[in-house]
Amino acid sequence: MSDSNDKNKAHVVAHYKGGRLLKGYTSDFAPGKEAFTLVSEQRRDKGQTYEVRIGDLKALFFVRALEGNMFYREKKRFKEVNMSHLRGISIRLHFKDGEVIRGSSLDYAVGKEAFFITPVDPESNNERIYVVADSLLDIRVAGEAFTEPTDQTVSAESVAQPQT
Repeated sequence: MSDSNDKNKAHVVAHYKGGRLLKGYTSDFAPGKEAFTLVSEQRRDKGQTYEVRIGDLKALFFVRALEGNMFYREKKRFKEVNMSHLRGISIRLHFKDGEVIRGSSLDYAVGKEAFFITPVDPESNNERIYVVADSLLDIRVAGEAFTEPTDQTVSAESVAQPQT
């Protein structure tokens, strides 16, 4: 039987800019906050509570299951899926570490420090992703989101600076 507080817990994977991963759950994440707590569900430190600072993250992945499904091959491109489930603007993110993620966003805006995306694959273990803009090398939206990244990408400074 599940705990009545389980519905208030979000299973997340915190991807740090340096490559570190923390897997667990949070009940106090909110967009715009500088930090939140994550309770580890990893074998090595299960139950350990961490303060996670948003500025240290590449992205926060809200997941269906912490262990994922190693047998599922996630679809990564718009042309691989029926896009009827996607709402908002089509978006392609090219992270500084080389990862490329495609999906849609209802709250992306130029200059926003962080925003949510829904991954392109509706069967993905990732339900939504909170992306920290300064971890990006390039952002493409609308029709440009369907193109492939090149070596001639726009710098993060030109697309991810917070509005003042």
